[in-house]
Amino acid sequence: MQLEEFLENSARCSGGKTALVVGERRLTYGDVERQANRLAHSLIASGVERGDRVMVYLENSVEAVVAVFAVLKAGAAFVMINPTTKEEKFSYILHHCRATALITDRAKLDSIHGSVGGSSLKAVFVAGLGDRERQNGHRILRLEDIVTDEAISGDPPPKRTIDMDLAALVYTSGSTGRPKGVMITHLNAISAALSIISYLENTSDEVVLNVLPLSFGYGLYQVFMMFRVGGTVILERSFTYPAAILDRIVRERVTGFPMIPTISAMLLQMDLKKWDFSHLRYLTNAGAAMPLEHIAKIRKLMPRVKIYSMYGQTECTRVTYLPPDQIDSRPGSVGRGMPNQEHYIVDDGGNRVGPGVVGELVVRGSHVMKGYWEMPEETDKALHPGPFPWEKVLHTGDLFKTDAEGYLYFVGRKDDIIKTRGEKVSPREVEDALYTLPGVAQAAVIGVPDKILGSAIKAVIVPEAGAQLTEKDVLRHCASRLDDYMVPKFVEFRTEMPTTASGKVAKLILSEQARQGL
Repeated sequence: MQLEEFLENSARCSGGKTALVVGERRLTYGDVERQANRLAHSLIASGVERGDRVMVYLENSVEAVVAVFAVLKAGAAFVMINPTTKEEKFSYILHHCRATALITDRAKLDSIHGSVGGSSLKAVFVAGLGDRERQNGHRILRLEDIVTDEAISGDPPPKRTIDMDLAALVYTSGSTGRPKGVMITHLNAISAALSIISYLENTSDEVVLNVLPLSFGYGLYQVFMMFRVGGTVILERSFTYPAAILDRIVRERVTGFPMIPTISAMLLQMDLKKWDFSHLRYLTNAGAAMPLEHIAKIRKLMPRVKIYSMYGQTECTRVTYLPPDQIDSRPGSVGRGMPNQEHYIVDDGGNRVGPGVVGELVVRGSHVMKGYWEMPEETDKALHPGPFPWEKVLHTGDLFKTDAEGYLYFVGRKDDIIKTRGEKVSPREVEDALYTLPGVAQAAVIGVPDKILGSAIKAVIVPEAGAQLTEKDVLRHCASRLDDYMVPKFVEFRTEMPTTASGKVAKLILSEQARQGL
């Protein structure tokens, strides 16, 4: 089975049903299928071959979804580029993956104009372009003309791939160096999607609203999952205007809403009682752990809505989920393993450890990536020989412990642990304490160099609107809840946090700014 069959099967069975809603545009499965087929034929005619890479540099849009499935139908692998990506990073990815085609819009083409020359691109497909033209030796094609051209076949091209072939390169944010291209096969993506669908109990009646960028796996899989079950996905470009998003959730009778902690922080500063969420069946959280205080407040405000706390990585999409009936008794857990995968925790020597012992999480399953594109050394650091001779397993670099029933609790990244006074401190534990202080909207904890302590703990806080917090308030609160060596030495208040492209708090930026005294 290939990933594009999610769309093809739903178009065959429910061609007239609404598949995709973006702004005022509503496309049926039949609409998306025909447009994707026409673009696929045009990609092939432009010289895109099996296994080639095609970059998709677009906002959350109809064109982005059509492009993803068109690339798959053409037998190529799509490379989603975050719409906020600047030219330097875009140029690196373009030349690193040696893309043969680019699908973008006119504004973005202008912003990366200098990167296109001298590349491996054979054609550029542009939304919002005027007449057809040639530029820098590359054929520039107007995307709207292609997807509506009835002279181009609306039927899918012959299959060119099998499930072990590459479906996507997902480039990491590059926070620890040059971006790495995570190699995801059709089998990887299908295995992950089917497993998530099973525990979320998704059906064709589902309506999911997604504000996360499609360059973020968590956002992209909302499309894959809905297209697999024949549901409806509503795409928004951001959560910049929360009230408008909540209005749409009510108006469209949305049943599922994926979140990240920055979204929950914004939601909880609003009067949620103004909206009728009676149709909302579930909320999910992934990308980073949701603060315990956020979970408690959402549970109180939306008692009938199921909350799924989940854990995953780009390298394997998803690993665990916490069943909603466990959210009150184990709010700090990210659950146990999702279907069709296995995980365990090891110490520094690679030995499996038991409940209560902190170690690195290891994951095995058909959803685990094949490696990093043309980075064998980086691949060998992440993929190690597994329990059986035929496999390699993913060493996540994330530290966890389990309780007696096997429920996982995130401790921190191996490289995030702060060593102070000879003790190891998990930033997550300090952040959880900070979130119990009234008036804290967001909190991040980092280590900063200290000649005496080795590293000193610094808390960076975004207060809620109108909150009058002081450094003494924070330190007094932490001292009442944490061991003395875990109490921050420094406290900084900000109006907003720096974030990565996927919406996580960018702790590396905070650390660098702290070193520079900013």
